[in-house]
Amino acid sequence: MKNILVTGCAGFIGSKVSQLLLGSGKKVIGIDNVNDYYDPALKRWRLNVLKKYPGFSFHKFDIGNYKKVRDVFKKYKIHAVINLAARAGVRASVEDPWAYLDTNTKGTLNLLECCKQFKVRKFVLASTSSLYGLEKMPFTEDKKTDTPLAPYSATKKAAEAFCYSYHYLYNLDISVLRYFTVYGPAGRPDMSIFKFINNMDAGRAIPVFGDGNQTRDFTYIDDIADGTIRALKPVGYEVFNLGSDHPVKLKYVIKLLEKNMGKKAKIKRLSRHPADVTRTWANINKARRKLGWKPKTSLEKGVENTVKWFMDNKKMLLKLKWPK
Repeated sequence: MKNILVTGCAGFIGSKVSQLLLGSGKKVIGIDNVNDYYDPALKRWRLNVLKKYPGFSFHKFDIGNYKKVRDVFKKYKIHAVINLAARAGVRASVEDPWAYLDTNTKGTLNLLECCKQFKVRKFVLASTSSLYGLEKMPFTEDKKTDTPLAPYSATKKAAEAFCYSYHYLYNLDISVLRYFTVYGPAGRPDMSIFKFINNMDAGRAIPVFGDGNQTRDFTYIDDIADGTIRALKPVGYEVFNLGSDHPVKLKYVIKLLEKNMGKKAKIKRLSRHPADVTRTWANINKARRKLGWKPKTSLEKGVENTVKWFMDNKKMLLKLKWPK
């Protein structure tokens, strides 16, 4: 596998996966529409890092555009696809579900159809822990996932279903990865940890939905990227949880931020959104067994790295339009 197509290459996970692939000598064909869900300046910053590698080529468009997707497959000899392009954000999907359908579901279908036509056998899909909804924890891959709480997770479920259809009909080898609350340097400004750091640094209150006792299986970006690349191995059709297997309360994360930033957080309490799950916890036994993967970065170290990156890049970050 020399030439890897990575969609969403300007995104948080996509840029890190692309960087690791390029660093290992692979060629990466990147696709991203550089949308404005959050400030595109951060996406351009990530792209500039990737453009320093001679093996990187970039195409700006949405994977919902079938013709443009097909043109890329015609231009390059692609050996595998890692589909990390997605409209992100559980709450935002409630406001505009059509945008999520176009990219998350239709875009996945476009890629699968091109894999079939151009005989690309390996496909990796980024899915989400949100699919588990209110199921009993820890979440295992065989849990019920047909009761999504928001259009975001519903469109991801549809993408998973298309993946199985194309595996069954055309023998595509597919790894579906359900990510659990990814965080780390160069992360998304709308995600809790990065938003909290920015607000605390500026002396503003941090928005906490609910009482702060909600738990999340926070997983460091480097570990997620490593697991994603390991999922390129032949598996037939498999779903894998990629999480820390160590859920913590949001209150604890805030304490870690206070410790690393040397200041007390001001809290602004907000009502819990009905599309938000209260708890997540990944059972990662299958990923350990079949991918040889396990997370290596503790939450304590990961938060320390994230705060340091923010401070080191503060000049660039303060120019961003941050979500409220």
